[in-house]
Amino acid sequence: MKLNPLITLKRIVIILAASLISSIGINMFIIPHKLLSGGVSGISLILQYLTGIHAGLFIILINIPLFILSIRELDKEFTMLTIIGTAAQSLFLILTKDVSQFFYSEDLLLSCIYGGTLNGLSLGIIFSNYGSLGGTDIISMILRRRYSLEIGKISFGINIVIVAIGAIFFGIERALYTLVSMFLVSAVIDKVINGFDRKKMLLIVTDKETEIIDKIHQDLKRSSTLLYGLGTYSKKQKKLVYSVVSLSQVPKAKRIVEAADPYAFMSIIDTSEIQGKGFKKSI
Repeated sequence: MKLNPLITLKRIVIILAASLISSIGINMFIIPHKLLSGGVSGISLILQYLTGIHAGLFIILINIPLFILSIRELDKEFTMLTIIGTAAQSLFLILTKDVSQFFYSEDLLLSCIYGGTLNGLSLGIIFSNYGSLGGTDIISMILRRRYSLEIGKISFGINIVIVAIGAIFFGIERALYTLVSMFLVSAVIDKVINGFDRKKMLLIVTDKETEIIDKIHQDLKRSSTLLYGLGTYSKKQKKLVYSVVSLSQVPKAKRIVEAADPYAFMSIIDTSEIQGKGFKKSI
């Protein structure tokens, strides 16, 4: 597939910004309390705590053989963006290493919450722009391609091993707080990728399709699609109105349908992502 230079450039800029956010979160909240993170970053933090050498250097060194694997096994654009993101994170980790001098929280739980949130935000942004921060993300994608394994389960297994190693060196309490941070990272990644503004899909079986379609267009400023089906019980042709609205528009959509056709059958379904006119565009 031919790359679009403008889209690729936009992705690079966004990934660089997200890498900076990740680095600030780690240096401000994770490192001061000797907490860990997932994947190669977690391994690098353990090595930093034990040797005094900054994690940014270890991240690059550990990822070099993984980059070679990614070039051989995975998509070239993904590999390029991953190398850029990983290199940026390593550099930003070194450049922002003293950020905790300007803001430091002695509360361990608050540091878990904010560290995990910032990391999850940055990773969600990077994943949404077809990149990653290397490490176990590369391993997970290769294993999924070869053995059809689920990425989430692979990453979870690797992270459990890292937390267990951390518990040996730094105590079970730090490991348990690290799990809290990792949970928040995962939750925020899902929110960023799937979107905070949830959409609802409306599927309406009605004999008043024209009136409902017009009202949805006029009152909600949403378009609709008219589908045709066959009732399996009545054996009669049915008309279905398909539309997607925001969560806040659902109550008004219900009133529109009830006013037009009290006997209409309406199904309201969660949607994780919508792209197209009137909704977010692909990056």
